[in-house]
Amino acid sequence: MQMATENPLIISDKDKMRQWSRSMRAQGKTIGLVPTMGYLHEGHLSLIRDAHKHSQSVVVSIYVNPGQFSPTEDLSTYPSDFLGDIDKLKSIPGGVDVVFHPHNLYDYGDNSNDRNCWNDSGDQHGGEREGREVVSCVEDGVMGHETWVRVEKLEKPLCGKSRPVFFRGVATIVTKLFNIVEPDVAFFGKKDYQQWRIIQRMVRDLDFGIKVIGSDLVREPDGLAMSSRNVRLSPAERDKALSISRSLTEAKVAAENGQVNCRELIKSVIQSVQEAGGLIDYAEVVDQESLEAVEEIKGPAVFCVAAWFGKVRLIDNMEISP
Repeated sequence: MQMATENPLIISDKDKMRQWSRSMRAQGKTIGLVPTMGYLHEGHLSLIRDAHKHSQSVVVSIYVNPGQFSPTEDLSTYPSDFLGDIDKLKSIPGGVDVVFHPHNLYDYGDNSNDRNCWNDSGDQHGGEREGREVVSCVEDGVMGHETWVRVEKLEKPLCGKSRPVFFRGVATIVTKLFNIVEPDVAFFGKKDYQQWRIIQRMVRDLDFGIKVIGSDLVREPDGLAMSSRNVRLSPAERDKALSISRSLTEAKVAAENGQVNCRELIKSVIQSVQEAGGLIDYAEVVDQESLEAVEEIKGPAVFCVAAWFGKVRLIDNMEISP
């Protein structure tokens, strides 16, 4: 049985977080950051193990970001288990140095208020507030935040089509975390493939002095891509959701054996997922760098899928190298 490490230092104040990082850097230590929204699973823990290989101090942020949720999405039901997360972090050899767990990174101590995407009874609401359009849960909370980071081309395809607020919120909160934690290296899982590529591009374009490392997607023993949202699947839905990884695996094998016509590959995946009872959001084969759709696989590509099973939206992908 793995012995637990010491409790990590838990910091909630952004100024104290910045001070800690600067004190580590003054000692000549490199800092690795693993941004998460909590409810940690083995995919997150694999990122932390990678962080230990590339940095001397490890910070894990746990923050459910309202800026990447629209008022009609699942912010209020996103799973949370902070004490369980701390136990999981302690189980990792070497543990982590700091857990950055802020209450609200959009609270600037002025007249902003702290509402997110629910009213006093805890119910989500959407649409408009006081005659103005509500775009994300930050605007919905009347927090006064006005500045957003956008990676304009890469955010548009795939998840960006059905979640137009999402990547604006991701890029902005990651920028805020980079400015607060000031890491040397940051780690992102390739399950969120588009997110990883967007952060890479943002760091390049805005000259952040940070190395972004993408870690391989981690799967359950039966092949389901690990996700904090998996806990919301019923047993029957979870079994049906395996159609995503199974059909992607079949498509990857077919492509690597010479079937490079993307229309046929996409058709087979959509059919498999729909026959299992899933509702397809998208199924596309895209270039690994530009995320532009390809008709034939002639170079490194990635097959990306998003589908609903019940009330849970799942994403998955497989890289293909012909």
